[in-house]
Amino acid sequence: MFYTMGISSSALTTQRLRLDVISSNMANVDTTREKLVDGQWQPYRRKMVVMQPNENSFSSALNNAMGSYTGNKNPAGVKVARIVEDQTPFKSIYDPEHPDADENGYVYQSNVDPLREMVDMISATRSYEANVTVFNATKAMLMKSLDIGK
Repeated sequence: MFYTMGISSSALTTQRLRLDVISSNMANVDTTREKLVDGQWQPYRRKMVVMQPNENSFSSALNNAMGSYTGNKNPAGVKVARIVEDQTPFKSIYDPEHPDADENGYVYQSNVDPLREMVDMISATRSYEANVTVFNATKAMLMKSLDIGK
């Protein structure tokens, strides 16, 4: 009965985390000094959320939906597998007066692209809104079925 609500709630949780990571990326778009790597300061590196389904396979999801117990206790839906760092190269700008400039006068900036982050944010927001709509529609159908039983 609450299978659909479980799927939607897991998607809401993952999209919220995705929005948090995007917000962190946007906040650090101009960060030139985040962490030490091999004794040298590195700029902020863009982070991305990797999601995966909770189900092991389509057949187990189908069997669970049809009411057949397959031994899989994970609910259907999606979960965050990990948060990874984007390995694209940093942007370099020639500014020998900058305190973070290297010996050649170049300052390395984060690899965060604000335009890409905005597109990802819109995508995550739309996914969140769609799952809220599914959750509310499921709730309305359950309420109507209770009214029919009166």
